[in-house]
Amino acid sequence: MRISVSSDMDEPVARALADVLRERGHEVRVHGALSPGDDDPQWAVCSEAAARDVADGRADQAVVCCWTGTGASIAANKVPGVRAALCTDAYTADGARRWNDANVLALSLRLTSVPLLHEILDAWFAGRPSDDPEDRANVDRTTRLDRARTGA
Repeated sequence: MRISVSSDMDEPVARALADVLRERGHEVRVHGALSPGDDDPQWAVCSEAAARDVADGRADQAVVCCWTGTGASIAANKVPGVRAALCTDAYTADGARRWNDANVLALSLRLTSVPLLHEILDAWFAGRPSDDPEDRANVDRTTRLDRARTGA
């Protein structure tokens, strides 16, 4: 799977994230502080870049990081077609994939330890979007909201 990763800070958990994804066999594209020579590692800039990779088909999913994870998730969710979820535990990551068909995982660099990172990634990648009609209707609604906002 092609995964875009962004972080506004070169923190140990952000480096571990990219390494773990590669070890799991994913093709990883990095943005922000993880990308040598990146001129602007601000959370809004690098999170948008990773989210655009998903929206434009250059990545299947993305993981965006900032100190709290909140800014990264807000910036990613401004990109039409992206459903970013801030996940601080495995249960939330599973639910985000299952009920929300989230395609971007947002993580807090402050709250996520390397062992917790493994648990969250295990749940995220094991999770599959629900086929339940109510769940699909909610995801479809968010797609319509994107279209209404962008005029597409």
